[in-house]
Amino acid sequence: MKVLIVTSSPNKDGLTAACGEQARLGAVESGVEASVVSLNELNVGKCQACKNGWGSCLEKNICQINDDFQNMHAALKDAGAVIIVTPVYWGDMSESAKAFLDRVRRCEGLKKENQFLKGKPVICVAAAGGTGNGIISCLGTMERFVDHVKGTKYDFIGVTRKNTAYKLETIYAAAKSMGCSLT
Repeated sequence: MKVLIVTSSPNKDGLTAACGEQARLGAVESGVEASVVSLNELNVGKCQACKNGWGSCLEKNICQINDDFQNMHAALKDAGAVIIVTPVYWGDMSESAKAFLDRVRRCEGLKKENQFLKGKPVICVAAAGGTGNGIISCLGTMERFVDHVKGTKYDFIGVTRKNTAYKLETIYAAAKSMGCSLT
């Protein structure tokens, strides 16, 4: 099985990157394959709400915007589990995470069968580097995403500058546990 770790910060050396790396290390320690994808290195635009709000995402469960989303969407199908790591901006996910997850939600949320994330374990991490504010509302948005795509809630982890040391250990342990559950 493979764990897909999706990060969404422009800062390659910051808190979000550290959280993603701990998730990768924990998953690998469990014996599963793990890959980290940074949305900020891809071209994934925001949903265009095609055809009065529902285009091919409703009709065919694919997005008609031609960018890197298609490869990421396919990667979700191939993954046995998913870990989403985002910085907290204004009490919400980063813009790149929101754009990607909104498009996934449109393609997967109303699918009648063969949903890519249905029943798959998902860990969500909200990393608030500054004041630490906004973690709860960000994790709430992430929880609604997991509900909409029918994923299995494995863990929701909030990280601040003050709790970074033990939360990085928590992310490692959660990813390792999730990886072990896949084997």
